[in-house]
Amino acid sequence: QVQLVESGGGTVQPGGSLRLSCTASGITLENVAIGWVRQAPGKGREGLVCSNSDGRTDYADSVKGRFTISRENAKNTVYLQMNSLKPEDTATYYCNMGAAWGQGTQVTVSS
Repeated sequence: QVQLVESGGGTVQPGGSLRLSCTASGITLENVAIGWVRQAPGKGREGLVCSNSDGRTDYADSVKGRFTISRENAKNTVYLQMNSLKPEDTATYYCNMGAAWGQGTQVTVSS
């Protein structure tokens, strides 16, 4: 059974940074596609970035240039480095791989 566990959320001021982590169990993340999705209060889920099995990454325009996805295969973990955070980035962030979803981690950007 695949399980994904996110961590690293919190409250940060506008312009600040956070790094989210997603650690998988039940599957090896190397060579599989995995992505990050967020959901803001009262809004639908928004796909942010996908790290494909061929090494390509695709970012949503809303986060391009500010967010970076990376992998640490030895830890079976994927990261989302988020810089220059804005209040509109406030949301619950999920990692997603196929039908598997993590429980989410809350990010709040507020002064």
